[in-house]
Amino acid sequence: MESPGPLKNIVAGVLEVAYHEAGPAAGPPVFLLHGFPYDVHAYAEVAPVLAAAGCRVIVPYLRGFGPTRFLDDRTPRSGEQAALGADLLALMDALAVPRAVLAGYDWGGRAACVVAALWPQRCAGLVSFNSYNIQDIARAMEPDTPANERSLWYQYYFHSERGRSGLAQHRRDLTRLLWQLWSPSWKFDDATFARSAAAFDNPDFVDVLIHSYRHRYGLAPGDPAYADIERRLAAQPVISVPTVTFDGLDDGVRPPAEASVHAHRFSGPRSHRLVPGVGHNMPQELPRLFAAAVLELLP
Repeated sequence: MESPGPLKNIVAGVLEVAYHEAGPAAGPPVFLLHGFPYDVHAYAEVAPVLAAAGCRVIVPYLRGFGPTRFLDDRTPRSGEQAALGADLLALMDALAVPRAVLAGYDWGGRAACVVAALWPQRCAGLVSFNSYNIQDIARAMEPDTPANERSLWYQYYFHSERGRSGLAQHRRDLTRLLWQLWSPSWKFDDATFARSAAAFDNPDFVDVLIHSYRHRYGLAPGDPAYADIERRLAAQPVISVPTVTFDGLDDGVRPPAEASVHAHRFSGPRSHRLVPGVGHNMPQELPRLFAAAVLELLP
């Protein structure tokens, strides 16, 4: 499947969000949220399964990706976690969706976790790859193990102006390398990568991305518009909604963790699953298992 449904646009908060929609308009709503360096095509095989089950499936391009655009040139090109969560909430409001199942990984999983934690009344259920995906910025400068630090080289690269220039000049080579390193057992072809890589031509891609990887380490200020959300996230709020979490045993970014590692961050029912043969892009690598988890949470 080329895309997860027809492409639409809607003004939501500071953005004109481009999104794909599939399934009956009256069905239980599900938002599927992609990460970096991926796009909506991560859900090209997930969305039809959910639509066939009667769900209204919404798959947006995040800020800085694909056809999604800022409404005002003066708006800071923030990539901070509060902005991602606020974008998702604004999109739900714009589409008049009071409550939905939220599912995602990487940046998209973070947006879903932010809404689930801070606005649980809007989240009927959460599917989160890498479990609790809210950044603890106050502790970001605490060193990790050498093996884990090695896998984060790209983040430290983006902290420098050399990294910004490298991303701008070599965005396809760099993002393809990350696909290979993060999902070593996933044998994607050139066409699959090219289909998603087009989303990285967004004019705000570099600015949003660089800000994200600097802000999370306290190296760049946030957008004042999201200061209150960031303050609330700094408390590492507990997620109380029904949740399914995954870790891929071949994830090249974050090492898989047992359920107990993040157990204190979830107060509601939670099922955690370790998935063999899966890297960092689970919806595209194992779409039917990801879709099945979403269906488990339907109200």
